[in-house]
Amino acid sequence: MSTFPDIVPDLKSAMPELRGRLTANQPLGPFTWFRVGGPAQVYFAPEDESDLAYFLRHLPAGIPLTVIGVGSNLIVRDGGVAGVVIRLGRGFNDIACDGDTVRAGTAALDKRVAEAAAAAGIGGLEFYFGIPGTIGGALRMNAGANSGETKDFLVSATGVTRAGDIVTLDNAGMKFAYRKSGADPSIVFTSALYRGKLTDVETIRARMAEVQTHRETAQPIREKTGGSTFKNPPGHSAWKLIDAAGLRGYKVGDAQVSEMHCNFLINTGNASAADIEALGEAIRERVKAHAGIELEWEIKRIGIANV
Repeated sequence: MSTFPDIVPDLKSAMPELRGRLTANQPLGPFTWFRVGGPAQVYFAPEDESDLAYFLRHLPAGIPLTVIGVGSNLIVRDGGVAGVVIRLGRGFNDIACDGDTVRAGTAALDKRVAEAAAAAGIGGLEFYFGIPGTIGGALRMNAGANSGETKDFLVSATGVTRAGDIVTLDNAGMKFAYRKSGADPSIVFTSALYRGKLTDVETIRARMAEVQTHRETAQPIREKTGGSTFKNPPGHSAWKLIDAAGLRGYKVGDAQVSEMHCNFLINTGNASAADIEALGEAIRERVKAHAGIELEWEIKRIGIANV
């Protein structure tokens, strides 16, 4: 595991009005569902949007910047992440409902947003109940499940640019595609506005119960996992391709293809990030050889490998 040069004292001296917490060589594994990975050279937890904007205005342009959420769809490589890793917290998790709209901070869990919308009688966001990430990740990945996607309900997203300016992008400006957004990757999103449809609360809760039942019966949600590993190729299901290639239960070290759902990888004990990524690449190679289809990673992979 890497130890990076400590640049926190220099950053603090250049940002005397900073209120958020800066930490050098913060381990990132505990922030991920896989529980693997090296440290962040600098870990920053801003107090609120203005604190984040102040930090970004004063951050030297040459320092790399990465944003993470709850790490439910993330592999942090064993060598860690150079530069600054930002993780938004309590100052970014408010949820407010008004009429048929929901405004949520990007640190809010998708499930909590679905619950708040249901309590307000706002239908449409039930699919978020089955996604174990945050709104920030949902914006970046156009997160979706159970026949719903972020793009179907998002009105606008607000964030802070690398220059420290606060900007708002409408739905078109997010440039959504299947499991991704084409919006400027340097923007740190801070909140999102959704519009649903006023619906009977019991109808919404029944849909949410269906989503939860599907997750519990079809996905290894109690394992150290990272969610759906690969995007579904057009006209195909990734898990079916993996299963057909004979890879159900296949292992590399302590990393294993889930017996329950072949598009989920799990850390069965002491897997490294390298084990998990190597397993994913072995799957891609085997499926390409078996079906002639190249699987594309859905899980985000960040950082550097150990050398």
